[in-house]
Amino acid sequence: MAGERALIVIDVQNDFCPGGALAVSGGDEILPAVNALMEDFAHVVLTQDWHPACHSSFASSHAGKSPFDVIDMPYGAQTLWPDHCIQGTKGAEFHPALNLTKPELIIRKGFRTAIDSYSAFFENDHKTPTGLGGYLKERSISDVTLCGLATDYCVAYSALDAAKLGLAVTVKLEASRGIDLGGSVATMIAGMKEAGITIA
Repeated sequence: MAGERALIVIDVQNDFCPGGALAVSGGDEILPAVNALMEDFAHVVLTQDWHPACHSSFASSHAGKSPFDVIDMPYGAQTLWPDHCIQGTKGAEFHPALNLTKPELIIRKGFRTAIDSYSAFFENDHKTPTGLGGYLKERSISDVTLCGLATDYCVAYSALDAAKLGLAVTVKLEASRGIDLGGSVATMIAGMKEAGITIA
């Protein structure tokens, strides 16, 4: 049956919540809204940032560089981050208030040392797939709603890739929070609207 819907919850992990290594302001405030949204969907997918230690996107992996500096990587410009969501650490775990019973799939991303991954669908080279697109296609899911952390990075890049794959896409802002580096939330919301994504 065509036209199934899915909720994709992006990176609601300890390191992106207050007290975490790359905390998004108010990141934990979205939990009630995210859990409530899950009840409206038959299909729920979670993504999990899952970096090896010494990941190439960490400022600590580049001598003389600081978090939020931008460097050129073979796949393009890369913002450098504080060490975060390292495999097997408490910071990489999902926030304890997140409903883990409802989701049917967890997509881990950013586990390749040499390349970062913002999108739930592709690595930052925009070519290497995570497998999520194929999964949704096999399940006849053509309509996705996204929420989570952070609005202007992993949520937005996932939404834009979903639109490129021909999916109908909605982003729920009340269940998302942004980092907002230099106005990046407004920029990415404008870009999503331009791509035909519904901003709710």
